[in-house]
Amino acid sequence: MEKNVQEKTTNEIESPVKTPPRPPPAPNDDGGDEPEINYRGIKSMPFIIGNETFEKLGAIGTLSNLQVYLTTVFNMSRISATMLLNVFNGTTNIATLVGAYLSDTYFGRYKTLGFASVASLFGLLVVNLTAVFKNLHPAKCLPENNGHCVGPDAGQTAFLLLGFGLLIIGAGGIRPCNLAFGADQFNPNTESGKRGIDSFFNWYYFTVTFAEIVSVTVVVYVQSNVSWSIGLGIPTIFMFFSCLLFFVGSRMYVKVKPEGSPMSSLCQVLVVAVKKRRLVLGGDHHGVELFNYAPPKSINSRLPYTDQFRFLDKAAIRTSEDRVNPDGSPANPWSLCSMQHVEETKCVLRVIPVALTAILYHIGAQQQYVVFQALQSDRYLPNTNFQIPAASYVIFAMLSLSLWVPFYDRLVIPFMRRIKNKKRTRAGEKRESSGGGFTALSRIGIGIFITVIESIIGVFVEQRRRSSALRAGGPTSPMSAMWLVPQLALGGLAEAFNAIGQIEFYYKEFPENMRSIAGSFFFCGNAVSSYVYSFLISIVHKMTEKSGTGNWLPEDLNKGRLDNFYYLVAALCAFNFGFFLLCASWYRYKGSGESGSVEMEMEVKKLDQHSA
Repeated sequence: MEKNVQEKTTNEIESPVKTPPRPPPAPNDDGGDEPEINYRGIKSMPFIIGNETFEKLGAIGTLSNLQVYLTTVFNMSRISATMLLNVFNGTTNIATLVGAYLSDTYFGRYKTLGFASVASLFGLLVVNLTAVFKNLHPAKCLPENNGHCVGPDAGQTAFLLLGFGLLIIGAGGIRPCNLAFGADQFNPNTESGKRGIDSFFNWYYFTVTFAEIVSVTVVVYVQSNVSWSIGLGIPTIFMFFSCLLFFVGSRMYVKVKPEGSPMSSLCQVLVVAVKKRRLVLGGDHHGVELFNYAPPKSINSRLPYTDQFRFLDKAAIRTSEDRVNPDGSPANPWSLCSMQHVEETKCVLRVIPVALTAILYHIGAQQQYVVFQALQSDRYLPNTNFQIPAASYVIFAMLSLSLWVPFYDRLVIPFMRRIKNKKRTRAGEKRESSGGGFTALSRIGIGIFITVIESIIGVFVEQRRRSSALRAGGPTSPMSAMWLVPQLALGGLAEAFNAIGQIEFYYKEFPENMRSIAGSFFFCGNAVSSYVYSFLISIVHKMTEKSGTGNWLPEDLNKGRLDNFYYLVAALCAFNFGFFLLCASWYRYKGSGESGSVEMEMEVKKLDQHSA
């Protein structure tokens, strides 16, 4: 029978629930501690947002049309080009974890962003040079060669891969760090700073979407119809201005110094909790203590006790064998962990179930078969001879997001803030609400719910398209492709809620010394979703190929049942929404301490009485 032991705290007798969060110290990457942080907030945003806009104009302007470039200029087969780009995109997303780790552990976000921006500039320059100089790409395919084309030689392939490698290094450092670096410029301990962070997330995603719209229209048009040399040179020039803006604003930035590997403390908590798994928490038995030490110069805010993942609390049980240094730190962190580190580990573990919902969300929001539906629909504008390219219909999703973000930031948030303030006034509170708008979890949930509606609308639109095509007897349906706009617009609206909500959620809920790693979570979720989506399509294709209803996803959509596939996606999104509701009802925001504050206060009172 297990024995009960009393939980006690050492070094700090007060409950961590009563300890207010400390503002982060002001060290910067150049060494030396400043006595006080000078938050420039909105004044530094033109440099950071401008840097991000030009970087996305450069990167997306190149990446969005690479498949066409590889097949038309480098004479690669579609399969080879697709496989190369899949490896490139997958490696790029995985590289964000490496970049985030190096940033949070060794270099800091400022140095990582600076190095990565320069790497991206040289990467784009290398890719551009493959189009400028004839000896860096294969000879053009000529009709007199009867369709025979010569592929790239070893040197040309190596030079192209050098450009891809530099782009991977650049993306691995930029993607996880730029959001956290921008948010670092606001004081998280003031109401204006909190509002500034929320507004920054909205406008960040707005500028990214604006850059995507310009890239997939203007830049892609120049590349495909004017000149590849000019079309790839424009993104390189954009990236040069991105680097220029970033370094010009250097003196204005808040540069948070890294504290060492944030992953080590997480691993230590898990290892020590396993080692001490036989110890028991609770009760009035004396002799075992909970260790409650926090490094005095840590940038992480003090966290209150929570009773979720209580088995991890055993990592903080101090036994007679555990030793403590004169400064209060554990002599061996692999045998004793502080409750602060335990609570930080809990924060990360709590985020993971919510992060898993991003996998099915991306499948519902980014339905790739819309392009193929547009190809087999009437894409001519009414009363004109202009035909909209099938790939350009994604602009309607981008426009939906671009229109919603400023509407939400400038109208919805102030309106909801006024309502909260009125409620506080009626309740007799004089403090102005620093909130406004939806919480991060609410935005994530709304986005997931919209994907369900989007998929159901996709069912009816595909049924209409297919039936009209079968009546017409041709491969192309007489139905206007504009019927696809509603589901595309809903996809953009889902992105405006869920994607921005994810970014805000990861940034705020991870420990402060892991914010770059938090930034990489969004891209990793997108990468895993792509793999799962490919697996889902492969499974559906194989299972329905020999079924009585026929293949759902053949080359000719008129002979398939894409509407059934949309039903399946809608069901998966509905399951995802239900799973999210369970996660959201169980989740406790970082620093709230709602689940364990009362219990911890009772334990402290017992300690006070025992000491007396």
